[in-house]
Amino acid sequence: MTRHYLMCPPTHYTVSYEINPWMNQRVSTDADLAMSQWESLRAVYRELGHTVELIDPLPDYPDMVYAANGATVIDGIAYGAKFRHDERAGEGPAYLTWLADHGFQPVAATETNEGEGDLLFTGKVILAGAGFRTNAGAHQEVQEVFGRPVVSLRLVDPRFYHLDTAMSVINDDLIAYYPAAFSPGSQRVLQHLYPDAIVASDSDADALGLNAVSDGKHVVHAPGALGLAAQLADRGLEPIAVDTSELLKGGGGAKCCTLELRRPNGGTAT
Repeated sequence: MTRHYLMCPPTHYTVSYEINPWMNQRVSTDADLAMSQWESLRAVYRELGHTVELIDPLPDYPDMVYAANGATVIDGIAYGAKFRHDERAGEGPAYLTWLADHGFQPVAATETNEGEGDLLFTGKVILAGAGFRTNAGAHQEVQEVFGRPVVSLRLVDPRFYHLDTAMSVINDDLIAYYPAAFSPGSQRVLQHLYPDAIVASDSDADALGLNAVSDGKHVVHAPGALGLAAQLADRGLEPIAVDTSELLKGGGGAKCCTLELRRPNGGTAT
């Protein structure tokens, strides 16, 4: 099934503050390289037959390139992000305005949440992360907004500050995840729900390999996640390595740059 994504060009991308362990203001960023890598990612999606929509970047928000954090979109409903850090506060309203203007039903959040960074839809349930950026109270709000079951998971390793850095939804029934990023209770929940899950190694996780995008057949991932790629291939999936190393300096990879736009019954975005 073709997918519909929203992306934001890294026109203003830089690391001018530090709000996660991957960010280091002393390490320079290359704007041209970031744009080139982002363009390559977008080109891969198009080559796979997916539609990519674009939102204009705002000059005061260098992290706006991480479109997945901007909202959660399911069944034509757009649940807006409410960022924890002031440095990103303006991104949520910008994304919600774009989504409303393009025919999605906007719902402003009252609870702190960072969109698909912490809210991953499997097609059956919403896997919801908390511990660093998203409040557990948002999980209840999400369930009321979408009327979908929500499974709460607690993140415990600051390197994996968003759920989408520690987990990737491959299809309705398969996930890949890094157990050490989760609390013991959350690990047991995942083992119960997904006994056949792909378990990522330390090296896969350290490469931010789980910040991947799957269309159910192809999985776009960081080149350093060699073990993850092999496991995906063993499951009959096609791993596609795309270098997003420059964007990794801000703490994001392919998934962070990609917000999925889901209409009711798989309809298209306009």
